[in-house]
Amino acid sequence: MMTNEKPYILVVEDDAPVRNLITTTLESQNYKYMAAANGNQAVMSAASGSPDIILMDLGLPDMDGVDVIKKIRTWSVAPIIVISARSDDRDKVDALDAGADDYLTKPFSVEELLARLRSTLRRVQYLMQKEEGNASIFHNGELTIDYGAGTVSIGEHEIHLMPLEYSLLCLLAKNVGKVLTYQFILDKVWVNAIESDRSSLRVYMASLRKKIEKDKNHPQYIQTHIGVGYRMIRIS
Repeated sequence: MMTNEKPYILVVEDDAPVRNLITTTLESQNYKYMAAANGNQAVMSAASGSPDIILMDLGLPDMDGVDVIKKIRTWSVAPIIVISARSDDRDKVDALDAGADDYLTKPFSVEELLARLRSTLRRVQYLMQKEEGNASIFHNGELTIDYGAGTVSIGEHEIHLMPLEYSLLCLLAKNVGKVLTYQFILDKVWVNAIESDRSSLRVYMASLRKKIEKDKNHPQYIQTHIGVGYRMIRIS
């Protein structure tokens, strides 16, 4: 998750020499990263690792990179920079329309890759600062969280939450659109979390849903990613 430290980057590249070049470059700049060699690994890593930025090759062995972008975009708003040998304008348009934020054509220089990362990071930080400046009140559909007052409401009706439920809701709201892993949530909300606390997390999450969801069988706000964690859905 984005902090004052370097961002966490997911590198999706099936060509080992290119993947090693990218990861070595990231290491030289003290970036944290994880790597995936195919589309399925990319989707799983994006869901479980919640990267801040994704570097995406299009020519993957098991599925087209554009399809991977589309899958990731169903839950993640992390910036995606495509790094591909495909230089045709149609390929660039398809990737950008699928949800990519930038496009870098192979062969590329290390200097240009780092410049694209810095540019993307500046945009992310600007948006985060802008959002934080307006973050005293959070709105998502009919859900409103007043951080200053510590209140939650659905429409005009105030919802009374237990302190731990409120902490869970605020954590999801501040990472809206991102899948938060069970362990990430436990580390942020529980004190000295242990593995058995995961069952407690499920209990509190079920209780929270009862209070904010109109239909618990068709959740509007909090989505479960089985085996991974939870995500707050952004409602337009």
